[in-house]
Amino acid sequence: MQPKAPNWRTSSYTGTENCVEVADNDPQHVMVRDTKSHDRGLMVIQRTAWTAFVKYAKQG
Repeated sequence: MQPKAPNWRTSSYTGTENCVEVADNDPQHVMVRDTKSHDRGLMVIQRTAWTAFVKYAKQG
């Protein structure tokens, strides 16, 4: 079941000058977009790929 509207949020770790928003309330996909340029589109990423990316990013 896909949600009706993405639940966009920003990370608490990002500053105000370079932010991305993430919508992860879809069970199969994660959406990412630029906070300041919504009109430039978004990326739709498979949840498994997003999970692997976040795990890798947390390793520092």
